[in-house]
Amino acid sequence: MSALRWVLLALILTVAGATAHYHERNPERRALTDSVRQRDGSPGAYAKLSDGVTYYEAAGPAEGRVAVLVHGFSVPSYIWDPTFAALRDAGYRVIRYDLYGRGMSDRPDAAYDGAFYDRQLDELLKSLKVDGRIDLFGLSFGGYVSAHYASTHPQRVRSLTLVDPSNSAPVIPWQLATPLLGRYLFQTGAVPTMADHQSSDFLHPEQFPGWADRYRPQMEFYGFGRALYRSRISLSKENFDAIYANIAKAGTPVHLVWGKQDPVIPVAQAARIRQAIPALEYREIDQSGHLPHMEQTAIFNHDMLTWLAAHP
Repeated sequence: MSALRWVLLALILTVAGATAHYHERNPERRALTDSVRQRDGSPGAYAKLSDGVTYYEAAGPAEGRVAVLVHGFSVPSYIWDPTFAALRDAGYRVIRYDLYGRGMSDRPDAAYDGAFYDRQLDELLKSLKVDGRIDLFGLSFGGYVSAHYASTHPQRVRSLTLVDPSNSAPVIPWQLATPLLGRYLFQTGAVPTMADHQSSDFLHPEQFPGWADRYRPQMEFYGFGRALYRSRISLSKENFDAIYANIAKAGTPVHLVWGKQDPVIPVAQAARIRQAIPALEYREIDQSGHLPHMEQTAIFNHDMLTWLAAHP
């Protein structure tokens, strides 16, 4: 009996220690409410969709050709700043938005899989009364989100631009794939350091001071880590071959752009997409890491506008 008491005591102390560690490491401290959004001062607006509130920003002439920008795994829609401005100034009706779980969008308790992100984009377009085809852009993880949407909604997509896109299912270590344990390890290990790691996307991070500070506010809201964790788990189960096969079959024009010195998703992975979609056009941008649209803005914008003009 004495031994059992020691085991129970050890278990209680372990749980208490793990709980204390979780609260110490977890950056999430408050709920993302309407009042918080009203005080935020972001330049965009909000759409109430079936899974929650989505933050978006739209600019350019109302009758302009519609371009939609989908951001990456965790940096929200501001990552598209230079592209957003270039499309707006070129006369496009440009829309960018925060994926659920990021930025100022809600963090619903959901699967965060392809169907979930499809629904968010489809409902946002309907709420904005965008009925025609769109030019869809996807960066990194957004390359997966936008490719998935193009594969399931080919009638809505005029062209697809993929920038250093996620293009294969990641292998998740068993610890992270284990229910409860994986979520705990991700929330206490990966999430707290995410802001500091964002500069590794750049070949020359010194050119982007304050990048981590701009990222941190979104980490305060409940559900941030859960959204990222479930997104990664869902991505590990995705069939990219089927996605690209559907896009190729539909004949959707695809522009594939890659930073030559990308440290996150190596440029060699472009070969897989080029083989799956033989008709795509490929552009490799030198002196650029994972974000060529930011590190080589002039080159990226010129190529982008030239390519869009060739696919009216």
